[in-house]
Amino acid sequence: MRTNVTFKSNGLNVAGHLYTPDDFKAGEKRPAIVISHPFGGVKEQTAGIYAGKLVKKGFITLAFDASYQGESEGHPRHLEDPFARAEDIKSAVSFLSTSEHVDAECIGALGICASGGYVPYVASTERRIKAVATVSGADMGALFREGLGGGGSEETLKQMLEAAGKDRTAQAQGKPPRLEHVVPNTPAEIRKGTPALYAEGTDYYRTPRAQHTNSQNWFVFSAVDKIAAYSSYALVHLISPHPLLMIAGSKADTLYFSKLAIEKAKEPKELFVIEGASHIDLYDKEEFVRPAVEKLNGFFKKYLV
Repeated sequence: MRTNVTFKSNGLNVAGHLYTPDDFKAGEKRPAIVISHPFGGVKEQTAGIYAGKLVKKGFITLAFDASYQGESEGHPRHLEDPFARAEDIKSAVSFLSTSEHVDAECIGALGICASGGYVPYVASTERRIKAVATVSGADMGALFREGLGGGGSEETLKQMLEAAGKDRTAQAQGKPPRLEHVVPNTPAEIRKGTPALYAEGTDYYRTPRAQHTNSQNWFVFSAVDKIAAYSSYALVHLISPHPLLMIAGSKADTLYFSKLAIEKAKEPKELFVIEGASHIDLYDKEEFVRPAVEKLNGFFKKYLV
């Protein structure tokens, strides 16, 4: 059963979908999993897919829209603020912790793509999250500072920060914030050298494959300074002794993020690589989502049930 819910995060109403198992009995408490969506995504896309599959394994699951995005409150719209995202995840944990249907000592979290960075970042200091998992995890801060694969330059970053500062001044003068696309907005905009992460992102977000009216492929450019100041895995070692599972595709151009995080993390930890899968394949392709869900099911049942 899926129910529309809202909860507060930094004073804003955050919209979520709460999934409850069909065999749930009155008065029962179940383990629960917070599921946080990718940069540019909404709860109805891959976060909802994983929430819908994990609820069938017996977990209560919660997929939600980040504040400033989707059906959640917040202005300017399309703001991607890693620190607000972290508060959203903590607030989702609070929402579940106070539910009469949830065992507050058995709450896990799953982050996909950018949230595969946000969730470990939060869990490094949020001890209520008892088990931490990611799918196609990525560090947004590193992506903006260094570029995908680390090929970017400090000079390029500084140019972006200069432009972000000018846009903040323009906003102070009453102009609307500058918006930029998360991925190429149409397949026609993809070029020969476009990395798979962005080319496949266009196929996912901007075609009938997963296109959603609330996922509009924009982000507020002036937030570059917030994103550049953030690092997903700097404190990942603090998650221990809570367990960390990171799932990634063998063909993902973001696989190195999961490898880096697992190297820095302490036990118990595991990197689970799905052969043949790219970063975006793990969002919705059944042949890759199925083994990911089975691995997540075993992981959460081991540490939450």
